[in-house]
Amino acid sequence: MKTSIIIPSRYGSGRFPGKPLALIKGKPLIQFTLERVKKCKEVDFIAVATDDERIYDAVKKMGFNVFMTPKTCKSGTDRIAFTALKFLKDYGIFINVQCDEPLIEPNLIDKLALLLKKDKSLEYITAASPIIKEEFTKNPNAIKVVFDKNGYALYFSRFAIPYNRENIKVKYYKHIGIYGYKRKSLLEFSKNKMSPLEKSESLEQLRILENGKKIKIVITKHNSIGVDTPEDASELEKYL
Repeated sequence: MKTSIIIPSRYGSGRFPGKPLALIKGKPLIQFTLERVKKCKEVDFIAVATDDERIYDAVKKMGFNVFMTPKTCKSGTDRIAFTALKFLKDYGIFINVQCDEPLIEPNLIDKLALLLKKDKSLEYITAASPIIKEEFTKNPNAIKVVFDKNGYALYFSRFAIPYNRENIKVKYYKHIGIYGYKRKSLLEFSKNKMSPLEKSESLEQLRILENGKKIKIVITKHNSIGVDTPEDASELEKYL
């Protein structure tokens, strides 16, 4: 089954306008992500999907594939579904890597791709890492996830979940900005309307759960640094 990585990218982020093209050490943020995913071994094709000509032109100059998508796409996954229908009709597996994951681990992407290829029962897959610093549990930009004993997501939230009412030892997990889908499941997602929980939390993956589908969670020790705000970009620059 042919596999592609699509990086959905838009210019008009409410928290960080122009984020994909924000310069980190003189290089656009999205270029870091593209250069990371280029190291993947289980992927046949890499591209950016955007509705903005500035991003389109910048990615073209970098020498990467890029597709224009409608501004009406409600989420990154909807943007990828449009790309799959119009441009990539012979691809069976799609990996969605958020453009603000400049340190995403290529081995993790390969692992998700391989699991989707080998397990026919899997429709949707994503990743999470243990939260080590307590302040992340209170950060609404750090998405938290809880999952069942079989490793399937129960819920994603911007709040700290589970709520530790009894003050016991609790492990918290941070969702990493990567999703994998089988083609049929991707297109099915896009046919469903935005769900109430999705709108409330502004988390597209909740549309999958609200429609009764399962998302497999792969646990990784790799704690990717996501960039949600200009302050995050400054921290990334210091880290690099």
